[in-house]
Amino acid sequence: MARITAKKGHFMLLTNAKIYTMDTGVIASGFVFVKAGKIAKVGKMDELGGLTGEEEINLNGQSLYPGFVDAHTHMGLFENGLGLEGEDGNEYTDPATPQLKAIDAVNPMDKSFREALLAGVTTVITGPGSANPIGGQLLAMKTSGICVDEMLMKAPVAVKFALGENPKMIYNDKNQTPMTRMATAAIIREQLNKAKRYLCDKEKAEESPSEYDLPEYDAKCEALIPLLKREIPAHIHAHRADDIFTAIRIAKEFDIDFTIVHATEGHLIADRLKAERVNVLSGPILTDRSKPELANLSTKTPGVLAKNGVVIGIVTDHPETPIQYLPLCAAVAVREGMDEYEALKAITTNPARICKIADRVGSISEGKDADLMAFDGSPFDVMKKPTLVICNGKIENKIM
Repeated sequence: MARITAKKGHFMLLTNAKIYTMDTGVIASGFVFVKAGKIAKVGKMDELGGLTGEEEINLNGQSLYPGFVDAHTHMGLFENGLGLEGEDGNEYTDPATPQLKAIDAVNPMDKSFREALLAGVTTVITGPGSANPIGGQLLAMKTSGICVDEMLMKAPVAVKFALGENPKMIYNDKNQTPMTRMATAAIIREQLNKAKRYLCDKEKAEESPSEYDLPEYDAKCEALIPLLKREIPAHIHAHRADDIFTAIRIAKEFDIDFTIVHATEGHLIADRLKAERVNVLSGPILTDRSKPELANLSTKTPGVLAKNGVVIGIVTDHPETPIQYLPLCAAVAVREGMDEYEALKAITTNPARICKIADRVGSISEGKDADLMAFDGSPFDVMKKPTLVICNGKIENKIM
């Protein structure tokens, strides 16, 4: 095992690899040239010419993949091995908290980040849990590093919403709204309507400052402006089919971009999800039926959704399923009927596109971050580990 830090301007050349680019097909025998943390060139071996690197690694026919992407986790906000001290994912005092930022709570020193990296998961979306109807702002980050500011890719990447049982359970114990699905939806609508009015008043004041005053600053409304402008999406926690339809209904009312997270009963309404062009972050599937709305949990769900033309990402919901088992989740989906290449897309290109970070990660192509990993065999083989993991052009692990 080795962790090698690349120098600024470092050139690395990977050769003789079977490259799963994930956007332009598979190169049977090719090379990847890395410069200063970015993929500078990808091609077939007979196109290599005189290209060389300060560091050259001959993969001898091993398969090369882009780093895996898990688009729904709570990494660093619910820390391993800790109780209250490490629980920073839910603010139980207010059911509407869009102003909360995951960046202020993530602990990159949590062991889960290193475990993710060694498993080839180089990018994660992390943020608040689902206690509140509006939980806060999610971020996209790399799993390599010790300071979240340096690991950060995009913040906010989405605003977290939650429907169904979780808000009910939390606030029922407090004898406080919301205690029903109706109240959860009402809180979401109320806050979105406030933000719409706030945005309208703000725009009027900016356009005609002599006629209108700026509204009094409102942190909650400010946090929702990018959502209302469709600059970022909503990630809406919903397990049951009726909750999924409520999410679609609210998204249409406010004309917001959205993705359904979990969609445990998605396989029961796959045709409707396709018709509505709904993106789904499916999972966790390696978990128990811990509450009533998980009664229809099935390991077949990702495959059913994909076969019905729904764009999906497979997720762990870490710590529900530990992050290092993301490829195992995809493997189980394949075992249960999902096409193997579709499963690969579900942990690479699809989540990157759903979360609007595909300009940097999710595939092996020129200009993207050099997040790469090699396998001597299939990444879905439970007996295999990556033989090489590279994140941002740095070798994080090498077993060759």
